[in-house]
Amino acid sequence: MPTLNWIGKDAVVKHHKDVPFRLLEPVADLSCGPADSGNLIVQGDNLHALKALLPRYAGQVKCIYIDPPYNTGNEGWVYNDNVNSPEIRKWLGEVVGKEGETLDRHDRWLCMMYPRLVLLRQFLREDGAIFVSIDDNEVASLKFLMDEIFGRSNYIAQIEWQKRYTRSNNTSGFTTVVEHILAYAKSSSFSPNLVAKGEEANARYSNPDNDPRGPWKAIPFLNPLSPKERPNLAYDIIQPNTGEILRATRKAWRASRDIYEQYLSENRIYWGKDGKSKTPTVKRFLSEVRDGMPPVNFWDYRFAAHTDIANQELKAIFGDKSFPTPKPTLLIQRILQIATDKDSLILDSFAGSGTTAHAVLKQNAEDGGKRRFILVEMDPGIAQNVTAERVRRVAQGYTNAKGQAVAGLGGGFQFCRLCPEPLFDADGQIRGDVTFAQLAEFVWFVETGTGFSGTADSPLLGIFEGRAIYLLYNGILKDKSADGGNVLTSAVFEALPPFAGPKVIYAAACRLGNARLAREGIIFKQTPYALEM
Repeated sequence: MPTLNWIGKDAVVKHHKDVPFRLLEPVADLSCGPADSGNLIVQGDNLHALKALLPRYAGQVKCIYIDPPYNTGNEGWVYNDNVNSPEIRKWLGEVVGKEGETLDRHDRWLCMMYPRLVLLRQFLREDGAIFVSIDDNEVASLKFLMDEIFGRSNYIAQIEWQKRYTRSNNTSGFTTVVEHILAYAKSSSFSPNLVAKGEEANARYSNPDNDPRGPWKAIPFLNPLSPKERPNLAYDIIQPNTGEILRATRKAWRASRDIYEQYLSENRIYWGKDGKSKTPTVKRFLSEVRDGMPPVNFWDYRFAAHTDIANQELKAIFGDKSFPTPKPTLLIQRILQIATDKDSLILDSFAGSGTTAHAVLKQNAEDGGKRRFILVEMDPGIAQNVTAERVRRVAQGYTNAKGQAVAGLGGGFQFCRLCPEPLFDADGQIRGDVTFAQLAEFVWFVETGTGFSGTADSPLLGIFEGRAIYLLYNGILKDKSADGGNVLTSAVFEALPPFAGPKVIYAAACRLGNARLAREGIIFKQTPYALEM
């Protein structure tokens, strides 16, 4: 498979492994609604935020949508779209080294995107999918990246979204009216939902003969292939109303004579309004058609809205636009309708104005769903004053720019910041302020590669693939001596919740002999050394 190479690639391909794990610090004053809403807004560098979120959410996300910088070279954009910001330059200097000083903006963009996409893939469920908005500047490069990270066989579609419905007279070349959305699945388990049929599609069905089976649409009883190509479908048909013998000349019939006779006996053959047509048609009843249609890869502005609508939405909420180039809520809703279930978890690590969370709450209100969202926004001012504030207003209700009251959609979120210090200190030891619940998430992820969804109130974290996983830390056993129960002794082992099968036990030390470990089916892993990633 062809791959894309650029200056700095070798340094970033495995960089996600070097990103330290950090903890999330809830900020109550910036949160909204109950803390257990399941929704999360994280302020911080999204590379570090994604690494911090992995122990809890790996393998649990049904749909990822991101709208990363398009790398247009516009230095005035809020994300510094030339990928030339001080943060990116510092990161490149640390990760890529001196070679990074010579990178052009395309190299820098690729260095920035690669480790983030690698981490994002780990969040997806086996039946999950990722959708990435992009424009012409980097769509070709992004396609190569996605092929490499997600696998070419998992490519779903390149959706063309009609972001504008008018052409501009201010451009010297082509007016750009579409953006692209690249869609990839985690695996072949992903299956897109059908798109609901609109009134236009249903209007094609009628019932001119008052058939008791309801509205139907006439389908010509003709085959695309000729009688020479399909001789078994070239037979004579008698027109019942005129007695004329109809022969398949240019095109064969649609199905065999037996099937035709069956359609005839079921009153499915229609001969036109006057009953004298020389081409039979078959009735396809609306009641027999699927509830929806397969999605297509062109979304016009009537189906998925446009940028003017997106700006109007923000103006209605804030009184001004507040954020450049937002996406319309309906665009993200279309992705949710195609790629999620009613209880899905959705992740957006380039949150911006918070459209993804708005779309999740709106879709839940429309179909009774319980979808949850995780948003990550790097800029502190945007995260607090735009992202979180927008979601707060649409959840609780607000007064729009016209002074009209807009009812809330319901829901809430927990606002978090990244802890400035990593989970492990400079000596590789677990920080003293780390709680049992925080370390439990990390241990579970290291051991299973999946997010921890249990309740961290017992040394038995859970059962995974037939083995029990235990953690002794921070006095979880309410002190069974030996350093507060953090050391695996005979007394501590007897106090653990029993499990008949193999056991993996993480602890600060072990005082059981090898024979006892083997007899009890125990694999001992010493913290913190066994937790190195």
